[in-house]
Amino acid sequence: MIIWLASYPKSGNTLLRSILASYLFSNDGKLKLDYIYKIRQFPSIDDFQKLNIDLSNEKEVFQNFIEAQKIINKDKKIKFVKTHSSLARINECNFTDFNNSLGAIYMVRDPRNVVTSFAHHYNLSIGQAVSVMIDPKRWLVKTDLVYKTFMSSWSINYNSWKQMKNKVLFVKYEDLLNRKKTTLIKIFKFLDELGFKNLKLDMAKLNKVIESSEFSTMQKLEKNEDFKEGVIDQETGKRKTFFRLGPKNDWKQILDNKYKEKIEIVFKKEMTELGYL
Repeated sequence: MIIWLASYPKSGNTLLRSILASYLFSNDGKLKLDYIYKIRQFPSIDDFQKLNIDLSNEKEVFQNFIEAQKIINKDKKIKFVKTHSSLARINECNFTDFNNSLGAIYMVRDPRNVVTSFAHHYNLSIGQAVSVMIDPKRWLVKTDLVYKTFMSSWSINYNSWKQMKNKVLFVKYEDLLNRKKTTLIKIFKFLDELGFKNLKLDMAKLNKVIESSEFSTMQKLEKNEDFKEGVIDQETGKRKTFFRLGPKNDWKQILDNKYKEKIEIVFKKEMTELGYL
């Protein structure tokens, strides 16, 4: 069964995956970037190739989302799967169902900080990134590894996952940065309640994972290894830095006031609910 690690892009999904992957796949709690790749992304091109369908036919691909997830779940083990998709019906087809999904952890981040990371990652101006984030019809384009993904707007993406009700845990990126141990204990408790009984909480190992996943440590790892989730800069042909600012990405210091106000107006309800306003 799948436990989704869901989020709008640039909201802390990679930090959470790094922590969980280090805990699950290492013996000593130390992070290696290769561990992160062990948590797959959906919709992955590879998942649909196994179904022998026409990948150029979008409708056929969307109709087979559930079938692709059945293949992922074939071994009947609980596993984490990353997605940036809204929990929505696409071309009259559900993204997932409870026959394939055990639950979800949704990472959410202050959109005033998301926008600057989003702009850098996708080679956009801040204005363009704001336009993308408020667009309810926005898709992430298909890549060599991941199929076209319906992310919608920042607010719709966040609200859509509430449909899972008591099967979803919402985690603020800021809490994972500033109250890491407390937040992780909360996550482990939630996973245990979902039924992930094999994920026993070893505090000694968790402390090593926390130390290993500090932002400065992840920056050093990226300098020494090729982190494949960093996008290629079209101007230089080199991979852009993924772990760029982290806690230093502070909208109060770097976001133009007109974009700050626009984000606060459009997302006022959700930002108030989350304590960002």
